[in-house]
Amino acid sequence: MTKEAKKDENRRHVVAVAVTGGAATFELAVPCEVFGIDRSDITDPWYELRLCAAEPGPLQTSAGLTLHSPYGLDELVEADTVVVAACPRRVQLDPPPALLDAVRAAHERGKRIVSLCSGAYVLAAAGLLDGRRATTHWMNAVDFAHRFPLVTYDPSSLYIEDGTVFTSAGTGAVIDLCLHLVRHDHGSAVANEVARRMVVPPHREGGQTQYAKPLPPRARRRDEGLGPALDWARERLHEPLTVARLAREAHLSERTFARRFRDTLGTTPLQWLLQERVRLAQDLLETTDDPVESVARRTGFGNAANLRRHFGRLTTVSPQTYRHIFRHRSATAG
Repeated sequence: MTKEAKKDENRRHVVAVAVTGGAATFELAVPCEVFGIDRSDITDPWYELRLCAAEPGPLQTSAGLTLHSPYGLDELVEADTVVVAACPRRVQLDPPPALLDAVRAAHERGKRIVSLCSGAYVLAAAGLLDGRRATTHWMNAVDFAHRFPLVTYDPSSLYIEDGTVFTSAGTGAVIDLCLHLVRHDHGSAVANEVARRMVVPPHREGGQTQYAKPLPPRARRRDEGLGPALDWARERLHEPLTVARLAREAHLSERTFARRFRDTLGTTPLQWLLQERVRLAQDLLETTDDPVESVARRTGFGNAANLRRHFGRLTTVSPQTYRHIFRHRSATAG
């Protein structure tokens, strides 16, 4: 091995995190925990972390912590992995031009580009996500998909790897993606040891759809014409419901009802019914001890097999797994 090759082998992989004012504290702390702590006892060399100010400083996080960093966007471009941390709404709507230029320049140099939670807005604004699959926090789903129609937005994944570009869902999913990067660089054994030290699972089942809280009926979007019919249907989800029956309740023809439904809610009546039944099933799994078979009957799926199939397709986990994870969520929230 040449001296140059030996030197490159021992060089630490530089992870540079772009930080803006008002950055989410947790999402910023996760890469500091994963990449910033010296873990050379696990594998050597470990990473070198650099927090790079994307705006004039000193910067403060959303919790008021002040960040002083000697690094700026020049160091961001030179890093091996460029991470855009979760950013506040003002940055989502109008990312700093210098940050966009730096992210583009790093991508053109073949660097690995990563966004954490709402950092995906910066990648999308820079054009790096056009034609790619990407994700962000489920609460931003409608806004993100509307603002960036060229991005193949996936609201269900905890994180997505598309070539050299990585995006994650919100908050806890940031841990999942950072551990995935370690696994990508050093293998599963190293990633599992880091997860063990952080006291988190090395890999979580399912996607972020399971974490989207079912909306209370009165908080959902209403329409003066369809609202009463939708409320009527929600009270009868256990019954066989057809488009014809819903249309009669709305005092519309089936054709007019289906067209107005899609124009108003952006989906079909049957898909809406399926989503409402799954949301009701989520609520019953969280708040009752009813067997899955009983939940299936109460939600209009008829039997446990139908419930498992549709529930798994929409939430990415089984009813049993959902109940195990979220059984006490409602009580805690209360």
